[in-house]
Amino acid sequence: MKAIVLLIVSTMIHYAYSQEVNTYEQDIPGTTITFKMAAIPAGKFTMGSAPTEKGRGTDEGPQKPITISSFWMGIKEVTFAEWDLYFKDVTLPQTKNLDGVTRATPQYIDLTWGMGRDGKHPVNSMSHAAALMYCKWLYTKTDIFFRLPTEAEWEYACRAGATANPLKKGENNLKEYGYFKENSSGKFHHVGQLKPNAWGLYDMLGNLSEWTMDQYDPAYYEKISERDPLSAPATKYPKTVRGGSYQDEGKELRCANRLASDAKWNQRDPQIPKSKWWLTDGMFVGFRLVRPSTQPSKEEIEKFFALYLK
Repeated sequence: MKAIVLLIVSTMIHYAYSQEVNTYEQDIPGTTITFKMAAIPAGKFTMGSAPTEKGRGTDEGPQKPITISSFWMGIKEVTFAEWDLYFKDVTLPQTKNLDGVTRATPQYIDLTWGMGRDGKHPVNSMSHAAALMYCKWLYTKTDIFFRLPTEAEWEYACRAGATANPLKKGENNLKEYGYFKENSSGKFHHVGQLKPNAWGLYDMLGNLSEWTMDQYDPAYYEKISERDPLSAPATKYPKTVRGGSYQDEGKELRCANRLASDAKWNQRDPQIPKSKWWLTDGMFVGFRLVRPSTQPSKEEIEKFFALYLK
């Protein structure tokens, strides 16, 4: 079984390394909503942080050279304008149906905590599975395969070609690129309000932390391959979250910083069993999309969602 899982993972992640991609605008058929996907070039980088990096965690090393295939990444975090097309899609059932697309159940309380839910706010408080189900829904609408970024893709895109801190002046100008404890006023903000990084990606650091595909492992870098790495799914918790959020100190907003998801993020959920869609204490979590440069086959896509949404 383990060999089958790894084969599926390898098939889905190792797309054409040399394929070139161009930034484009994606529409959602039947709606007026569009979103931009930035072209991320293939390349190599050093994943993880140096032992001397300020704020470094023990799970950020040892550093490892990684080769990344080209892909597209959403220039902004997924917004409520995009998410609500799925959330309000009345053609979808709200019952458990792992072979198809299910609609997220209504939130039992305002999980934005009054911070805002208009079309420009990033969608927040959803589980890892909910974020992936949105990707599956989007595939049914566009016939294009979208997913969450791997840890390696996320860090590579965050660094945007830089070998160290991608901010020109380090933490001194962090406020120009990300919302964190010092400048967020205790809330998340509209996407794309601050400066993008060198590859045109907004809010990679701060605003909301972002889900990645990977199962969290503190010794991850000691086990991963040097080409398009991804860990196979194992348990509901922990998954890896990246980027830091509006709640964090500036030192947490680093490309190499890793956060393990925790069941405590849903501890105040009054439901039994607890919701598989929403996080009562994960108001700082959001996500952005990735699209591989080569579209997998229909069969491969079905295997992927069956594997990660089981």
